[in-house]
Amino acid sequence: MCGIWALFGSDESMSVQCTCAMKIAHRGPDAFRFENVNGFTNCWFGFHRLAIVDQLYGMQPLRIKKFPYMWLCYNGEIYNHQTLRKQFEFDCQTKMDGEILLHLYDRFGIKKMASLLDGVFAFILLDTANRKVHVGRDTYGVRPLFKLLTDDGFLALCSEAKGLIDITHGMGTPASIVPFPPGHFEVFDLKPSGKVQSIQMEQFHCCRQQPSHAIYDTVEKLPISLDEELVKSNIRNLFENAVRKRLMAHRRIGCLLSGGLDSSLVAATLVKLAKEEKLPYPIQTFAIGSDDSPDIVAARKVATHIGSEHHEVTFTVEEGIEVVKDVIFHLESYDITTIRASVGMYLISKYIRQKTDSVVIFSGEGSDELTQGYIYFHKAPTPKAAAEDSIRLMEELYMFDVLRADRTTAAHGLELRVPFLDHRFTAYYLSLPEEMRVPRDGVEKHLLRESFKGLDLIPDEILWRRKEAFSDGLTSVKKSWYTYLQEHLESMVNDDDMEEAYKRFPHNPPRTKEAYYYRQEFEKHYPDRAQWLSHYWMPRWIDAIDPSARTLSIYKPEKDQ
Repeated sequence: MCGIWALFGSDESMSVQCTCAMKIAHRGPDAFRFENVNGFTNCWFGFHRLAIVDQLYGMQPLRIKKFPYMWLCYNGEIYNHQTLRKQFEFDCQTKMDGEILLHLYDRFGIKKMASLLDGVFAFILLDTANRKVHVGRDTYGVRPLFKLLTDDGFLALCSEAKGLIDITHGMGTPASIVPFPPGHFEVFDLKPSGKVQSIQMEQFHCCRQQPSHAIYDTVEKLPISLDEELVKSNIRNLFENAVRKRLMAHRRIGCLLSGGLDSSLVAATLVKLAKEEKLPYPIQTFAIGSDDSPDIVAARKVATHIGSEHHEVTFTVEEGIEVVKDVIFHLESYDITTIRASVGMYLISKYIRQKTDSVVIFSGEGSDELTQGYIYFHKAPTPKAAAEDSIRLMEELYMFDVLRADRTTAAHGLELRVPFLDHRFTAYYLSLPEEMRVPRDGVEKHLLRESFKGLDLIPDEILWRRKEAFSDGLTSVKKSWYTYLQEHLESMVNDDDMEEAYKRFPHNPPRTKEAYYYRQEFEKHYPDRAQWLSHYWMPRWIDAIDPSARTLSIYKPEKDQ
């Protein structure tokens, strides 16, 4: 986890522009650097470092003797960098995982380079010999990247939009700032003036494709069969492989644990593999909730079962409400359910940073989208419709759950790892027949649960625990976290404001006072940038006026809650 920032063709001085880069300093608390590009006085890189791999040579922009004309700034982890080094016999100068990008680019070009990367990343690769700027982002947008481009070719890039909002430029009209599309790369011609022109934008991978790097993976080609036992075995093998490859770190590893199926499978597998790999410390797990939270109770059961060093963080409603404004600033979003769920994740990340030495944090994001875990999938009209919606959710992760998970952890200088979004694991799961992936016997994620049945990896009651949204499970079923929020915000927005909401906010107009308050706070920091969110997250195939699962007619609370 780092913060990257770059300008090409700036009309303003470095001393003025670089203050913008300091707005993402939280992403890299260990060190920072600004560097001018030789021969281009108006092109600069900025980098905030969180040291995870290669403590000695990890500063960026990365440059090596073999390629003196290349400059690389990237945020991410390339899990197969050692495999690729051996496969192609590259002579690497550092132990940095990102150095592999330079060698791959030199040998194969930008498209094949990007497609061979097994990991999460956002990169800016400057080739001064060929006067090209290359930009790319991983398949699911696990690592964030925003782009500012003016009509006259001034390009600015940053991990978070807040580092671009106050960038000055010579154009009379406001510059567009947009999220860089996940799974894509873009190539720009670099002119002598430092300005750029986009010449190619292309997708290099989508979630349904078997990734190009699979042929070099440690798990060999899977047997092609739809025998259910073999399918379940493949799911287990690929998931365990996804967790194992993410153990790559020189800093302590921990895991968020809500007590739901997804985080419990991640935590249990992580503890198991950490022992096998003989990590020199116990895995810390972290749960958050109010005193009567079902998540706290469930997480405690899992932690006892797997033998983790468990931490419980309790918070009051007042403490949660107090950080909502900070959460919106860090998220750069006004989506309702994203903000609700981010409060708990923001607070627990703050605890981890202040009270422990865990820095690399595993989490269960991506599973609900991949395995049809939301309870509204019970209402899908056909398996085909369910499969299509699963793909839609995967492609939109960068606006919702992945965005939440990145910003709330990065706000406190932590690095997030999400094994459920492993390229091979997701491609395999999505390749299975549509009928195999739907809820079965009234239980969502049935195939995933069945795959780990009878292994005693996690307690049976957790393996079959019903879906509970993170923002709901924080507090008791008697009164949900969203209800507390709505009651508090009711007095913050008046009825006259609501009547004018459609005029004031024509794009995604807020329909509730809670939504209005979030939008109002968002606009204070990011005026006229509502288009970053194409739509609110909402359940489908059911009459829903709120994103919370607890408001749906098909929601059934666990008996013991």
